[in-house]
Amino acid sequence: MKKEITFDKFIRWAGVGLLVCAILYAMNYLSSVLLPFFVAWLLAYLLYPIVKFVQYKMRIPTRALSIIVTLIFAIALISGIVYLVIPPMIEQFGKLGRLVTQYLQHQTSSDNLSAVVQEWIRENQKTIENFINQKEVGNLVRSAMPQVFTVLGQTANVIISIVASLITLMYMFFILLDYEYLTNNWIKIFPKKTRPFWKELMVDVEKALNSYIRGQALVATCMGILFCIGFTIIDFPMAIGLGILIGIMDLVPYLHTFALIPTAFLALLKAADTGQNFWIILASAIAVFIIVQIIIDMVITPKIMGKAMGLNPAILLLSLSVWGALLGFIGLIIALPLTTLSIAYYQRYITHENEAE
Repeated sequence: MKKEITFDKFIRWAGVGLLVCAILYAMNYLSSVLLPFFVAWLLAYLLYPIVKFVQYKMRIPTRALSIIVTLIFAIALISGIVYLVIPPMIEQFGKLGRLVTQYLQHQTSSDNLSAVVQEWIRENQKTIENFINQKEVGNLVRSAMPQVFTVLGQTANVIISIVASLITLMYMFFILLDYEYLTNNWIKIFPKKTRPFWKELMVDVEKALNSYIRGQALVATCMGILFCIGFTIIDFPMAIGLGILIGIMDLVPYLHTFALIPTAFLALLKAADTGQNFWIILASAIAVFIIVQIIIDMVITPKIMGKAMGLNPAILLLSLSVWGALLGFIGLIIALPLTTLSIAYYQRYITHENEAE
């Protein structure tokens, strides 16, 4: 049946549209202030199950102490990941530098690369002096002086970032301290007559968001473990660190395919270091990618995600792009909740798929 669009409905919907635009504009304008708060909410949402487990299962007497124990555990976990990823990466870059130096020395048929550089400077001394005495060089130096102030500004930005991180931790601590109260009473910000609508909608959002985020995190963990095992079997450089990196990237589905770029680089490095055929090394690494992806897609993902409402990777990437373009980093944080909210609204009030639940 056709529904009439009255002037009252038109004004109401126009007002809602203007309100949404005003909220987005305000969020974009206040992004530097709101960013620590949104990041704190995201961290609190991810850490709350651990805090709850520590408090009630490990029988820690207070919520504040449970939060501290959880933060210590999270910091230890992140430190362990950094220890497994960063030092091997630095070692591989150092090895690359040595290989490049050896190659240059071999190409110049000299045992001392610095001697070759000094000889080139002596042969081109007059050309270098004429270049330095040009006016353009002086102008270049004078134009480079303001860069000193840029460095000072960047230093100030680093200090501000540290302060913002501390503010984020404070936000997160206080959110976790009263997490149940905040999640149970947020509905009071809406008028009483609209509260049933928002409550039903947010139940769907919470169900979908919990199943997706925690399910995808478990899938990413399994993927990281499988890649660590696979790369270790083929004796690939940085096997553990690269596997952990791929697992972290898979928090956004199929983003881990970009890890083929450092994989090719590490295969080239291994070929140069050991003398093995580059294509054989790269083919073995790609075989690990294919085998792990088959296991994930055919076994692990169906078992873990089940019938939970998931987001198509294309829709997820599109939502990240759109909200990131509109609101910057804040948009990336809230893209998943807002996309899930839109889908839940469409399914409950447009297609009526969730009415029977």
